[in-house]
Amino acid sequence: MTTTHPSATDVFSRSLDLLLAKDIEGWLALWAPDGVFEFPFALPGAPQRLVGRDAVRGYMADYPDHIDLRSFEDLTVHRTEDPGTIVAELRGTGRAVATGRRYSMPYIQVVTVHEGRITRFRDYWNGALAADAFDGGQIPVGRTTASGETR
Repeated sequence: MTTTHPSATDVFSRSLDLLLAKDIEGWLALWAPDGVFEFPFALPGAPQRLVGRDAVRGYMADYPDHIDLRSFEDLTVHRTEDPGTIVAELRGTGRAVATGRRYSMPYIQVVTVHEGRITRFRDYWNGALAADAFDGGQIPVGRTTASGETR
């Protein structure tokens, strides 16, 4: 008997819906236990790589307390030669909770899904662009402590 799993595009689409619903636990349920979340353009002090669902949970737990995402716009999903990997271009919009200022961030995300779970998520975004929404500071989620742990 063959088990059918959702496609990478379906998993990614569901992930966007869950983020807009501020359902971080639902979003985390899409992740493989050993999934890797990478930020190739991370600002100093921010994590560049998180390994495992628990590390991703630590990074994302307070996300809705800081960014009120309201939409994802200009979404284009590109398939790759690997059916489990997609490249998405999109813009997340909303507001910074603390300041009420507009948040509008372009993203390129490379997402790999295996057996219906996210195994690798590379998030290309520019934290410096978000600084204005946060009174010139960095987004206050997923900071790395002096010991290198994500909080």
